[in-house]
Amino acid sequence: MYSDRCLNPAVPRVPLISGSRLVVASAPADARVLRPPRPGRATDVVAATREAVRFPLDGESLEALAARASRATIVLELPAVPVGSVQGAQQPLALAAVSEALVELGVPTEKQTLLIAGGLARRASRSEIAALVTPEFRRRFHGKVAVHDAADPELAGVPAGAPRARIARELVETDLVVVVSAAETVLHGGPATLLAATDADTQRRATAESLLETSGSEGWRLATLVERTLAGHVPLFGVSLVLNHPQFSGPLRGYPYELEAAERIARSPLRLAFSAAPVAIRRRVLRALRGTRTAAAVLAGPPSVAHAEALLRAIELRRATLDEPLDALVIGIPGTTPFLPREEPNPLLAAHLGLAHALGLWRDAFPVCDGGIVILVHRFRRTFPRPTQQPYHVFFRSDPIARDPGLLAAAEEAVAADARAMEEYRAGRTVHPLLPFRDWEACRPALERLGAVYVAGARDASAVRQLGFVPIGSVGAALQMARGHRGPDARIGFLLAPPYFPLRVGSGDA
Repeated sequence: MYSDRCLNPAVPRVPLISGSRLVVASAPADARVLRPPRPGRATDVVAATREAVRFPLDGESLEALAARASRATIVLELPAVPVGSVQGAQQPLALAAVSEALVELGVPTEKQTLLIAGGLARRASRSEIAALVTPEFRRRFHGKVAVHDAADPELAGVPAGAPRARIARELVETDLVVVVSAAETVLHGGPATLLAATDADTQRRATAESLLETSGSEGWRLATLVERTLAGHVPLFGVSLVLNHPQFSGPLRGYPYELEAAERIARSPLRLAFSAAPVAIRRRVLRALRGTRTAAAVLAGPPSVAHAEALLRAIELRRATLDEPLDALVIGIPGTTPFLPREEPNPLLAAHLGLAHALGLWRDAFPVCDGGIVILVHRFRRTFPRPTQQPYHVFFRSDPIARDPGLLAAAEEAVAADARAMEEYRAGRTVHPLLPFRDWEACRPALERLGAVYVAGARDASAVRQLGFVPIGSVGAALQMARGHRGPDARIGFLLAPPYFPLRVGSGDA
């Protein structure tokens, strides 16, 4: 079990990431400190990919499918995990191995199309695409590179079976589609990569109660529906990577999977100097603290089959276990967006990272009791990097629309008809105007279960209240309020992250 109690009263301090700051919270003596296990053994991704495409989990091998193809489309998903400065990205290696395998099977790179499925995030630029592939791949690839446009009126209609869905033509006008992704959640990777290449209205409906369980996930249902209908017209093949938790060096060595590392960071005298430094210097230091991420395995087969098996393995490798749900959970919010470019998150994105992403990574049971409390540690400043995050402004105008269904629906209808906002998205300058509404909708499963959300360290109380949360000055004050609300014996937990990791609640027998 990777959940420790702070039973030593001499060491009751827990370091938490809060934007560009490091906040050290004084934890109760019986607090649960949730941490992932140590990263597993790394595998050679190139060799593992070549082996996986020869021996898939189910269905025909890539060799059998490519024998009937003269052209192929490789689909790659943009990063959707809130962690930057990680070296050793494994997807580019798997992509290069798949492309080379297609060449050996008679599909030259001139007949290959690389489709970047970015969903509703900002469309990737040329420099960002270059960072998604290896230098060797850039030199030898002579095919077409396409960036999906969720607002393109020329999207192809998906055949009967996926109502109203439209999809990138690169997935229809080809002889073979290969999905290369990592097993992160049911909404990222595998068939969800195909869903990220559909129209905006279809993607807007991609929600999930849990990011690790297919039951109750409308996004998984839509993704597999798109996969099945597309597979009736074009052969599909998927390659899914099982990623280990990132491993950091230097001052963050052993964090967060070693409790001793957290104690060392909390006691370090350098922490005080870091906290006193200007914002620009803190961000520069954080960017310099690079981690390494490796892959534990590579699986192949139909996209949904390979992804489901890879996701189960990833959960077992990276999960922490809770015996029972907590009364209150403290979550530090990182200073980076989950999508590219990596920027400071605005208050809505900060809420999404904590309530939708961190609290969505559960299996068997929600990690907080019904009516429990979540404490988000973040400053919640209304900063909207221009022009990327401009569509998020709509949530922070004079009317608090977040908790008013009528105002929320009217605002969404208005932005969907905003021609200028759509033009900004299609030009690659900003996210799709529907993305903030989907981000907020993703918080709904957590908000329906929770009694309150406290924002510790908030510097913009108005922004906090506009989302229906409670601003509080510090983590200590928030814990006192949580004890007052849930009782003196309330079970308190601290989530050591980012990146966030799976939580299995209960015995796991379910």
